[in-house]
Amino acid sequence: MAGFKKLILIQIISWLLCVAAGSYFISVGFDNAVSEAQKSAQVTVSKYINELSIDDISAENLKKSIANGNTFSNFTLRDYQGAEVFSVNSSEELPAFAEFIQSQFNSIRPQFAVNDAADVKVEFTLNIQQLASQLQTALFIVILISAVLVIIPIILLKSIFYQLNKNISTTVSDIIDIYINQNQIDDDLQTALDGSSLKKLGKDLVPSFNRLSHFLKSKSQDIQNAAMSIKQEAYKDVITSLGNRNMFVEYYEKHIENCEQSTFGSLAMVRCSELQAINQSRGYQKGDEYVRGVADIIKHLSGTYTGSQLFRLNSSDFAVILPHTPLKEAERFGENLQSRFTQYQQNQELSSVANTGIVGYEKGKPLGELLSVVDNAMSMAQSKQTNAWHVQRETDLVNNVSAGFGNQNWRKVINEVIESKRVHLVMQNIMPLGKSIKAYAEIQVRFKTEDNQMLPTASFLAMAEKLDMAIEIDRLIIDSSLEKVKSRNLSEKFFGLNVTASSAHNDQFVIWLERRLLKDTHIASKLVFEVSEFGLQQNIKASKRFIDMVHRVGARITVERFGVGLTSFKFFRDLKPDFIKMDASYTRGLEDDKNNQYFMRLMVDLAHRIGVSVFAEGVESQEEKHIIETLCLDGVQGYYIEKPKDI
Repeated sequence: MAGFKKLILIQIISWLLCVAAGSYFISVGFDNAVSEAQKSAQVTVSKYINELSIDDISAENLKKSIANGNTFSNFTLRDYQGAEVFSVNSSEELPAFAEFIQSQFNSIRPQFAVNDAADVKVEFTLNIQQLASQLQTALFIVILISAVLVIIPIILLKSIFYQLNKNISTTVSDIIDIYINQNQIDDDLQTALDGSSLKKLGKDLVPSFNRLSHFLKSKSQDIQNAAMSIKQEAYKDVITSLGNRNMFVEYYEKHIENCEQSTFGSLAMVRCSELQAINQSRGYQKGDEYVRGVADIIKHLSGTYTGSQLFRLNSSDFAVILPHTPLKEAERFGENLQSRFTQYQQNQELSSVANTGIVGYEKGKPLGELLSVVDNAMSMAQSKQTNAWHVQRETDLVNNVSAGFGNQNWRKVINEVIESKRVHLVMQNIMPLGKSIKAYAEIQVRFKTEDNQMLPTASFLAMAEKLDMAIEIDRLIIDSSLEKVKSRNLSEKFFGLNVTASSAHNDQFVIWLERRLLKDTHIASKLVFEVSEFGLQQNIKASKRFIDMVHRVGARITVERFGVGLTSFKFFRDLKPDFIKMDASYTRGLEDDKNNQYFMRLMVDLAHRIGVSVFAEGVESQEEKHIIETLCLDGVQGYYIEKPKDI
């Protein structure tokens, strides 16, 4: 297109040069013609008057002959004394371009003639209107011819350029179609063009397209590698570097559910039972280490099975696929896991590590159905003992008409714990950061089976909530704690007790708790009830009734896991808690997180304005404790301060 514009510009310049040259030569010709006419007029007038006297010339006849102005633009006759006898003047003006030429060449000028007797003098100027008309016609013809000579080549060039572009575009398009349709990515384009009508038209383009083919091939490989890398990142768990749930689903659908060949095997789901507790009490960094430790154990044991695959489904669950492994052999895998988990539990001083649910699979088994069965097996394993496993067979489900077989077993276990009061109480102190600050020791609970084995605390409490048994568990914990305080003569020490939101919002529980605390008023005044911020926000009215009752009997309230919900200080002004405990997520890496520091400082300032003390939980290092002190919090809790211990 740029070349075409240059051609047009050249044509226009050429046209202007042609017009200028034509105009020049016409102007010169016009000047020569005027000069010749003037010479001829001079000779004619001189001959006419040469032998005449003033008396011989009839002025009237002379006037008539020249009055039409066709010959002279002006004519003056004078006598021997120079007096004017008569004068004729034409009013016609020359065209502008003739005037311009006249001004440049100055060829049209007055002429004079005198007879031999010197008694007749004539002054005249020749009329060149006819010559000017001829000049005008000549210029028009020159301009017209020049324009035609310029416009026609431009039109032809435009047409040729358009047709050339169209041919090139069509050729390139057809070659690309051949390239794509015949899938020539690995072949030379010459092969495709030799047998086509494009051979002649696209012959010169073949080398370029071959280079393009090789370039695209190399780039295609780069793109495939990049896509594979992106897919691996999207399908990889960050903490353990294992495949995530997306990879698990893809693997199952491809190799099991939609597999062409017959296949079978065992699927094990492993759930980290202490992840939530570790995150809250020790911090998320320790939680990640715990998850990696569990992953390493599973990876080591599953690696002994040919073709085994390990995935991390979510924060706490792992899936292990053991191809061609019958359930009988999978039981041994469960036993080995339990043994290794128990060893890890002792080394890390944990209450439990993980539970395992195992089911069999076969070709065509829908994944959703299989996950439902393995989740049922997980519920059964959690209800047994620490680090327990359970194999769920199809016959077990067929013989049991209830779909909630695992739930039934959990209900049985929870009822046994309540009836036998099999709870073990430990405490973890909150260290005050000021002499005038009143802190307390939080009572934490562990639950035992009839074989005196520890149950996973997080799973136990979650199932109690799910089965609407949380209120009974809260009653058991409060009764057991009050009895322990009295029996150990610890009524002068302050203790914190966790209460679920469902209990705090239950009117019957609130009435029971008030009566129970009024029996031991001296102990009640030393108790602090902890309820999560999110739970309190679910029902503000019921939360206010519960807090008012607690204050009425002399006890106090802590809003725990503060900062996780949608915090509103109108909410605190209405409920008037005594303490807030910042969620452990705000403590993790606090020394490097300026945003968390700013938020905690803001919460401390606002809380102190309404008379509320602020504690931090999950403190795991000297650096975190130091930053918390500079932020003016009132107390700290965590493994760096003190590990949970028996009361």
